[in-house]
This record gives sequence, C-alpha cells and structure tokens, in this order.
Amino acid sequence: MTAGDASSSFRSASSEPSIIPSNLPLLSAFLAFALAQFLKLFTTWFKEKRWDSRRMLGSGGMPSSHSATVSALAVAIGLQEGTGGPAFAIAVVLACVLLNQIVCELPPEHPVSNVRPLRDSLGHTPFQVVAGAMLGCMVAFLMKSSI
Repeated sequence: MTAGDASSSFRSASSEPSIIPSNLPLLSAFLAFALAQFLKLFTTWFKEKRWDSRRMLGSGGMPSSHSATVSALAVAIGLQEGTGGPAFAIAVVLACVLLNQIVCELPPEHPVSNVRPLRDSLGHTPFQVVAGAMLGCMVAFLMKSSI
C-alpha cells in the first residue's frame, strides 16, 4: 500500500456516508436499466404512434434494458478496475451468456412457442440487443467521466 492509497482510504473512511452509493458499476447498471426502460416510451410511440406507459415496466422492446444493464456493468468494471482482473472477466462472460440467451427464440417444443404476441414480448431482436448494449456502454463511459 502506498502513501496515496492510505490517504485515499483514510479520506473515504472518515467522510460521512453518502445516501447514494459510490459503486460505479452498480450505479451504471441501474442507470442504464432505467434509461432503457424510459426510452421504450419513445420507441413504442415511434413504431406504433401511441403512448404506452406500461412499456416502462414491461419486458421486450427497444432498446433491451437487459443488454443495457449487463453491458454497462461490464464496461464500468473494465473502466474502474481494468480489463485484466477476474471481476471484468466474470462480467463479460455473464454478459455474453445473457445477451446470447436474449436473442435466442423459444424452442419449438415450448408450450407457448406458437403464441405470437407472447414470443414478441419475451424476446428481443438482435438489433434491440445491440442498441441496448450500446446504450449501456455509453452510460458507463458517461458515469466514469462524471465521477
């Protein structure tokens, strides 16, 4: 531990606790999720020419809040701790697994696979997943530069 590390640890330990946690990866993930859910109001209006506030609480749609969340988490960990550590490796692998799962369709033998509206609301198109991932990356970079 260097003198700078000790000084930094002392300052953070002696300062008053904050109401908002200073965990960059966690804050980035939550903000990316909330922003993606909020943006669904506008993408729904653009596509269907109607306002649907239920889109803010529902799954599916553009952009994917799940991909925004896991991408923001992985990028924020990489920005904060570097890309050589185990935390970044875990975040990237789990993000890739989740993003791959989001894009996959329900198997034909699934009992509700032939119900079209449900399939549309449960899954994401690759474009929606990429848009969500890009949103998550932008949120993590902006959060890193603001802290």
